[in-house]
Amino acid sequence: MSILSWILFGLIAGAVAKLILPGKDPGGIIVTIGIGIVGGLLGGWLGSSFFGGGGISGFNLASFGWAVLGSLILLLLYRLVFHKSRG
Repeated sequence: MSILSWILFGLIAGAVAKLILPGKDPGGIIVTIGIGIVGGLLGGWLGSSFFGGGGISGFNLASFGWAVLGSLILLLLYRLVFHKSRG
């Protein structure tokens, strides 16, 4: 699967990750979209390199799942690093 496909997956996966983990993120929608794109690339890399051995290809449910997983991981990390404490 090409990098361009993972970027497209990332856009959609970022939106899904935001629906799964709602809340106000520091940075707004642009940062969330960026996290989605990078998360899609991360998910594609994880799935291809470690778990699929290059078996993930095309627009299918497994590929989309990896993109969403990568976006969720990055969104959680982003919130942990840039979370402003309320008090």
